[in-house]
Amino acid sequence: MHLERYKPAIKLSGLQPGVDNVRHDVTLSPRFYELMRTHVSWLLERHGNVEDMARETGADRRPAYERAMGQKAPDPKTPSEIAAQFKQTLTTLQLSVLRQARTVGVPSLDLLFRLSLLRLFRVELGRQYAAILERCRAKLRGAAVAMPGKSIEMRERLQRFQVNKRTIWRRAAQELLATVAEVEKEHAASMRRSLLGERDEPAYAILQSHLALLEDTNDDQLNADHYVMLGNFAADPDRYDVMVLLARKFLHSLGVVDDDEVLGEVLNAPQNAGALLGEHGAPDSSKSRAQKALLEGWVELLEKHDVMNRILAAYEVVPLLSEFAVINPQQLKNVLFSRAERKRVESLLEEHGKLSPERLQAGAKRIAEMSAPERARTAARFLYDLMRLHCDLAQLAALNSALELVHLVSSEKIRELSSINSTLYEFLLPEEQKPAEERVCGHVILKADVRDSTTLTRTLMDRSLNPASFFSLNFYDPVSKLLPRYRAEKVFIEGDAIILALYEQEGDQSFAVARTCVLAREIMEIVHAANEHSKENGLPALELGIGICYQDSPPLYLMDGNHHIMISRALNESDRLASCTKSARRFLDGRDTMFNVFRFQPVDDEDAAGAFDEFLLSYNVGGIHLNEAAFQRLAQEITLRECRIQLPMPWGPEQVRLFRGTVPVAPGLFHELTVREGSTAQIQARGFTLIRRTDRHYYEICTSAALDEMAQAALLGDSQAEQRRQ
Repeated sequence: MHLERYKPAIKLSGLQPGVDNVRHDVTLSPRFYELMRTHVSWLLERHGNVEDMARETGADRRPAYERAMGQKAPDPKTPSEIAAQFKQTLTTLQLSVLRQARTVGVPSLDLLFRLSLLRLFRVELGRQYAAILERCRAKLRGAAVAMPGKSIEMRERLQRFQVNKRTIWRRAAQELLATVAEVEKEHAASMRRSLLGERDEPAYAILQSHLALLEDTNDDQLNADHYVMLGNFAADPDRYDVMVLLARKFLHSLGVVDDDEVLGEVLNAPQNAGALLGEHGAPDSSKSRAQKALLEGWVELLEKHDVMNRILAAYEVVPLLSEFAVINPQQLKNVLFSRAERKRVESLLEEHGKLSPERLQAGAKRIAEMSAPERARTAARFLYDLMRLHCDLAQLAALNSALELVHLVSSEKIRELSSINSTLYEFLLPEEQKPAEERVCGHVILKADVRDSTTLTRTLMDRSLNPASFFSLNFYDPVSKLLPRYRAEKVFIEGDAIILALYEQEGDQSFAVARTCVLAREIMEIVHAANEHSKENGLPALELGIGICYQDSPPLYLMDGNHHIMISRALNESDRLASCTKSARRFLDGRDTMFNVFRFQPVDDEDAAGAFDEFLLSYNVGGIHLNEAAFQRLAQEITLRECRIQLPMPWGPEQVRLFRGTVPVAPGLFHELTVREGSTAQIQARGFTLIRRTDRHYYEICTSAALDEMAQAALLGDSQAEQRRQ
């Protein structure tokens, strides 16, 4: 006999963990939150019958409303108006999230939103219940002085509000889930299919579980309405855990399932009850003998453990619960099969006077006189209901595990940190969303490093000069004045270096890499001009090396108090590009070349020349070194025209590959750029003897005005030659 298996799970794929590297950071629309808070409060007040005692006035709600909505609070609305507005706002928010999931190509965003919604409902049900309780107590304290007679009735209502907490919570939760289900049926399901395709994920069924928002699932009324009302006292033989053990024992006895984990998965599939015992206890004609035998075995097992009458009573008691609400549901169930309990309850009913025990007696008689086939059908129904309860509780466990991965951010500091690290998922109404151009999607890092700053500082101090003012006047201050023009920000300022960042934003053609290259050239020009002035006054010169790195994602940040500290691969790489190896400098200083950036890969002997490891020697004195990602991005931002020129190089004249382009810096303001593509030279470690050119390229922004003219002339000549050919 084939039995189905089911293991519920909710998988969130393609999502970034938040700042704690475990949970997903989420914020929800503040406008939706304010509506939801008011709606939940009114639901609890209504189901708890404390509306007049707990109702907030417009003045009470106004500060919270105005903080959330950013506008003046309107006059108080009725509960029905708030409910309608809540549903409408939820619909708008749900559809906005689906469009967001489609835009970024991450369908799991929709699941994350639905989980966040449930987590928020759970939190707010508890928070609002506590707030209502406190308001009622305050109202009662005032009434005890002003209206002593009325305070007695108010105290009784408050006591009922506390005693019936589970029921009040359940009813409010059911209304919230009903609204979510209506939005799903009327709008979200069809929009999801349209934007994200057919997604019949079991996860969506789990999200709609009526257990999703309950504080306590061990609720007699809940079980009576949806499953079967099992015992909940320690001495009851029909407790849920005992009944599950019996069901496991029954399945194990059939020999079809041995593994405990598999047994649990079989119990999670209620359709297996029909396959084993027949639908509603009626054997299938093709399996009649087997199903009949199994049903008899199941009934015998229940009788043996003295729970059969309790199960019959659990179904018989359901229509009696509302009529005999003054009696504990478990005690009422016991009346139907226990003579001693029946006598105690009948005595209790005599005290109330208005309730007759006749219906209880009739129910007990029906159980006592029930035929064997009826008992068997009830036993089959019980296995099905038990499996449904087992499945729903397993789904609830999966839901709770998924909810543990949702972090509803309430701290402004955490929200800011998560936001700048692009790990914050914001589910906002359309009017609350930031324009796309404000969202960072990439960044460029520029590091300008002063060569031999220690020697320079010592030289100035030996002459009783101030190195701090020297660096400020000749380097830091002039560079700072350039930053607004290029929309650059300071990341770090070190003793001998400055690190700048320029950001790419969605929907904004900002030419971030191109502008960074022009900024780097201006920094070099500032240093050259400062060196001319220093030379005239007998002061030492500054030597600079600049590294530029592009990364096609936002940077990450950590926070030191209120200070943001950037974390980015581009920071580390720009440091390497701006550096200069002493041995490379000894080899290149004084050689005839128009370039300022070179890269070498040394090997110990020619036998190792075919290898290429990551040990590189860099030369960067007065140069601007780009990583390959920055060059590729530059080629996307502006048109680069290629030319080749024979020029002097460290080992003699070579064909040099150059690229020329125009950068728009501001309206009507353009700068020309020349970029050299170089090949890493593999050399013998001793003597810097060239072995071969590798296919590893590096890129330099040329700073020589003469080279700019040569490149422009070469391109003009190529263009004229092409015209003559045509």
